[in-house]
Amino acid sequence: MTALFALATSLMWGLADFGGGLLTRRMPALTVVVASQCIAAVVLGTVVLATGGWSEAGPRLWFAVAAGAVGPVAMLSFYKALALGPMGVVSPLGSLGVAVPVGVGLLVGERPGLPQFAGVAVAVAGIVLAGGPQLRGAPVQRQAVVLTLLAAFGFGAVMALISEASTTVTGLFLALFVQRVTNIAAGGTALYVSVRRGGSALPEEGGIGVVRAALPALAFVGLADVAANGTYALAAQHGPVTVAAVLASTYPVVTALAARGVLGERLRGVQAAGAGLALLGTLLLATG
Repeated sequence: MTALFALATSLMWGLADFGGGLLTRRMPALTVVVASQCIAAVVLGTVVLATGGWSEAGPRLWFAVAAGAVGPVAMLSFYKALALGPMGVVSPLGSLGVAVPVGVGLLVGERPGLPQFAGVAVAVAGIVLAGGPQLRGAPVQRQAVVLTLLAAFGFGAVMALISEASTTVTGLFLALFVQRVTNIAAGGTALYVSVRRGGSALPEEGGIGVVRAALPALAFVGLADVAANGTYALAAQHGPVTVAAVLASTYPVVTALAARGVLGERLRGVQAAGAGLALLGTLLLATG
């Protein structure tokens, strides 16, 4: 079950990153974050009401609040990086945040077996190689790398926090809702400050019409991110966090393949090799 939930997380995070990267090329990154999370919050609020999730409120929700505060910083940094650099480079670097939940798992006493340790090493090497050799070059590329590493730490922190936010399925719905509301509060505040300083909340060309036309895509990004957080939490509850985190972090392969299929971004030989290593590491983790 851990492998199944974690791989589902990888698929949804990969597609959400791809969609978010495309949207930030047409509208401000903060607008993408806030709008997508607002849609997700409405859906989650409905689910919480329907399932009686409010009864699960407790001290663990502070983990969800913390995840919600860190999340917008990570998403904004990541979306800006995706708008600056090739998705096939940025997305794999973003997955380096796996070191945070893996480190937490080891600190609390998890000790995976030898095949799983080998799987972790192979998968992480594959994820990094899938980024390709383009880590040096123009200032824009260097800025994209810095933003991506900041996002990676944030994503890793969110993974570690959300796995502690609930112990039941209905409690998970409530935790995800609280996380979204906090996301909106933090992202909305940043958007307000940006506008006050002369920034724009709407695209320079097309304005609100562009945002309105992008609502289905924004909904997909927000809901895919919610679903990925949920399946990751379930994966971490059903098995070792070290295994769940590494499997979930293979999502850059999904993003890179989507960029290849839709945008025509070429995968270099080292990136293809990295994808293959990530798959091998996944198999070792799933069977270890």
